[in-house]
Amino acid sequence: MSNRTALIALPLVVAVGTLVALAGSQGGATVAGVPVFALAVTVAFVIQWGAFVPAFLGQTERFFDLTGSLTYIFITLSLLLLTPGVDARALLVGALVIAWAGRLGTFLFRRVSRAGADDRFDEIKPSLPRFLNVWTIQGLWVAFTAAAAWVTITSANRVPLGWFALLGTLVWLLGFGLEVVADWQKSRFRADPDNRGRFISTGLWSISRHPNYLGEILLWAGVAIIALPVLQGWQWVAIISPLFVTLLLTRVSGIPLLEKKAEQKWGGQADYEEYKARTPVLVPRPGAGRRDRLVAAR
Repeated sequence: MSNRTALIALPLVVAVGTLVALAGSQGGATVAGVPVFALAVTVAFVIQWGAFVPAFLGQTERFFDLTGSLTYIFITLSLLLLTPGVDARALLVGALVIAWAGRLGTFLFRRVSRAGADDRFDEIKPSLPRFLNVWTIQGLWVAFTAAAAWVTITSANRVPLGWFALLGTLVWLLGFGLEVVADWQKSRFRADPDNRGRFISTGLWSISRHPNYLGEILLWAGVAIIALPVLQGWQWVAIISPLFVTLLLTRVSGIPLLEKKAEQKWGGQADYEEYKARTPVLVPRPGAGRRDRLVAAR
């Protein structure tokens, strides 16, 4: 992305965030006449812009992921405190978001601290508009992904917990478990000096090339399922949460970038080409990973 493109994208990102803020605020709580949901979206952007200043001056991205995670936690906790009549559903989605953000934020911060840098930002950091654009997009990313949870917390429509809450929680637990185990397996694999320069193809990575992303998609789908009974009118914009996460990870900055890097590193190698041929990109298929288990058993 050029500096000019970044400058054009900035107001567009903010405009999209504004529209989501307005839609999600319908039928929601207010503080001093200001919709709490809209306030949450605004604060998500402001926090990123505030963190951008020292990050740009110090030319560092080390606190990028941590800032995003802390934004989820701070805003979600604030909404639970500011919104009157918070019920069990609001507390449930709030707890799920905070648990996810706390775990992932800690994991990503430790990873970048060990690595010393994140090479995704090497070409972006020196450019003020491009680096600012990345932080601004993170504000929109936070607002989009947390939309279902934040609408549930701030909505005036209160519905007792039922089957949607149970189903959504089970889906969230499945997704969270996949993400945690996949991250742990990959970290353990990379910590072994014998695996330097190699790709992981064991554990969950034997049935999916990106099991952590599958977990991410599932857990946000779980939050959206829990939110469904309270959504009404323009609040249905909250369904953008799992859809946005899926689009982002499968078409934009997740899988496409990692697949490209993997192809540059191992493309053409017989073992990697065989791994790609037998292992789905995201969703496991029956029998996937069976060959690895048989080899391990031998």
